[in-house]
Amino acid sequence: MDSFLEKYELKFKAIADKKRLQIMNILTQKGAMCVCDLAPIVDMAQSKLSYHLKILLDANIITKETRGTWSYYELNQEELNHLLSHELCCVFKPT
Repeated sequence: MDSFLEKYELKFKAIADKKRLQIMNILTQKGAMCVCDLAPIVDMAQSKLSYHLKILLDANIITKETRGTWSYYELNQEELNHLLSHELCCVFKPT
Protein backbone atom coordinates (compact mmCIF):
# COMPACT_ATOMS: atom_id res chain seq x y z
CA MET A 1 0.00 0.00 0.00
CA ASP A 2 2.92 2.37 0.72
CA SER A 3 4.23 2.27 -2.86
CA PHE A 4 0.70 2.93 -4.14
CA LEU A 5 0.42 6.00 -1.91
CA GLU A 6 3.95 7.17 -2.75
CA LYS A 7 3.08 7.12 -6.44
CA TYR A 8 0.14 9.44 -5.83
CA GLU A 9 2.11 11.59 -3.41
CA LEU A 10 4.59 12.31 -6.22
CA LYS A 11 1.79 13.21 -8.63
CA PHE A 12 -0.08 15.47 -6.21
CA LYS A 13 3.15 17.21 -5.17
CA ALA A 14 3.85 17.87 -8.85
CA ILE A 15 0.54 19.63 -9.40
CA ALA A 16 0.52 21.41 -6.01
CA ASP A 17 2.39 24.42 -7.37
CA LYS A 18 0.92 27.57 -8.92
CA LYS A 19 3.52 27.80 -11.71
CA ARG A 20 3.14 24.13 -12.65
CA LEU A 21 -0.65 24.52 -12.71
CA GLN A 22 -0.15 27.52 -15.00
CA ILE A 23 2.09 25.43 -17.28
CA MET A 24 -0.51 22.66 -17.36
CA ASN A 25 -3.24 25.16 -18.21
CA ILE A 26 -1.23 26.58 -21.11
CA LEU A 27 -0.45 23.10 -22.45
CA THR A 28 -4.16 22.27 -22.21
CA GLN A 29 -5.04 25.32 -24.30
CA LYS A 30 -2.19 25.28 -26.82
CA GLY A 31 -1.14 21.63 -27.06
CA ALA A 32 2.48 20.51 -27.42
CA MET A 33 5.04 23.27 -26.94
CA CYS A 34 8.80 23.61 -26.68
CA VAL A 35 10.52 25.38 -23.80
CA CYS A 36 11.54 28.24 -26.07
CA ASP A 37 7.88 29.04 -26.83
CA LEU A 38 6.57 28.33 -23.35
CA ALA A 39 9.14 30.39 -21.37
CA PRO A 40 7.94 33.84 -22.49
CA ILE A 41 4.30 32.92 -21.87
CA VAL A 42 4.96 31.91 -18.25
CA ASP A 43 7.52 34.72 -17.85
CA MET A 44 10.22 32.37 -16.61
CA ALA A 45 13.84 31.66 -17.50
CA GLN A 46 14.27 28.49 -19.55
CA SER A 47 16.35 26.88 -16.79
CA LYS A 48 13.63 27.45 -14.18
CA LEU A 49 10.93 26.29 -16.60
CA SER A 50 12.93 23.13 -17.34
CA TYR A 51 13.03 22.44 -13.59
CA HIS A 52 9.22 22.61 -13.37
CA LEU A 53 8.77 20.55 -16.55
CA LYS A 54 11.06 17.84 -15.14
CA ILE A 55 8.90 17.55 -12.02
CA LEU A 56 5.75 17.22 -14.16
CA LEU A 57 7.52 14.75 -16.44
CA ASP A 58 8.75 12.59 -13.54
CA ALA A 59 5.17 12.44 -12.24
CA ASN A 60 3.94 11.43 -15.73
CA ILE A 61 1.67 14.51 -15.82
CA ILE A 62 3.24 15.61 -19.11
CA THR A 63 5.02 13.80 -21.93
CA LYS A 64 8.10 14.81 -23.91
CA GLU A 65 8.73 14.25 -27.60
CA THR A 66 12.01 15.18 -29.27
CA ARG A 67 11.72 16.66 -32.75
CA GLY A 68 15.10 17.43 -34.20
CA THR A 69 16.95 19.49 -31.60
CA TRP A 70 13.80 20.60 -29.73
CA SER A 71 11.83 18.84 -27.03
CA TYR A 72 8.08 19.34 -27.06
CA TYR A 73 6.01 18.93 -23.92
CA GLU A 74 2.35 17.97 -23.87
CA LEU A 75 -0.17 17.27 -21.15
CA ASN A 76 -0.64 13.55 -20.53
CA GLN A 77 -4.42 13.69 -20.63
CA GLU A 78 -4.87 9.99 -19.93
CA GLU A 79 -2.80 10.18 -16.74
CA LEU A 80 -4.47 13.38 -15.62
CA ASN A 81 -7.94 11.93 -16.22
CA HIS A 82 -6.96 8.89 -14.14
CA LEU A 83 -5.55 11.08 -11.38
CA LEU A 84 -8.74 13.12 -11.17
CA SER A 85 -11.11 10.18 -11.63
CA HIS A 86 -13.63 8.63 -9.28
CA GLU A 87 -11.41 5.54 -9.23
CA LEU A 88 -8.87 7.28 -6.99
CA CYS A 89 -11.60 8.77 -4.82
CA CYS A 90 -12.82 5.25 -4.05
CA VAL A 91 -9.49 4.47 -2.38
CA PHE A 92 -10.39 6.93 0.38
CA LYS A 93 -13.99 5.82 0.95
CA PRO A 94 -14.66 3.74 4.05
CA THR A 95 -15.43 0.09 3.36
